[in-house]
Amino acid sequence: MKALIQRVKHASVSIGEELYSSINSGILVFLGVEKDDDKENAVRLAQKIVSLRIFEDEKEKMNLSVKDVNGEILVVSQFTLCGDCRKGTRPSFDKAANPDKAVDLYEYFIKCVKEYDLSVKTGKFRAMMDVELVNDGPVTLWLEK
Repeated sequence: MKALIQRVKHASVSIGEELYSSINSGILVFLGVEKDDDKENAVRLAQKIVSLRIFEDEKEKMNLSVKDVNGEILVVSQFTLCGDCRKGTRPSFDKAANPDKAVDLYEYFIKCVKEYDLSVKTGKFRAMMDVELVNDGPVTLWLEK
């Protein structure tokens, strides 16, 4: 399971011309599910993301988590994170989970994040989405479990 996370001032997902979901200050999570991933990966990744100290304290040090600042989380499925670009010029998606497994683990990951009593919004699995964000910092991190 791979996640690209960004600390944001705000972020939103639109499908077509319709706003689907949005958050204010918090974390935007792009989530990719691979063939070998399981529920334990989702649990550990959710725990890591909500506990990661990437928000500034009063001394301007990254010392606070999204829980500490009452931030929101927007989770967007993105299978292209599982793409392998090491050979040739066309990404290989051989490591990506099939859609049935991926949607189950995507939804389970969201359930895990919601257990931390945070405001959690989502994109729509397998939809073409427009994602808008204002990266705060910028702070962008890559996580794998």
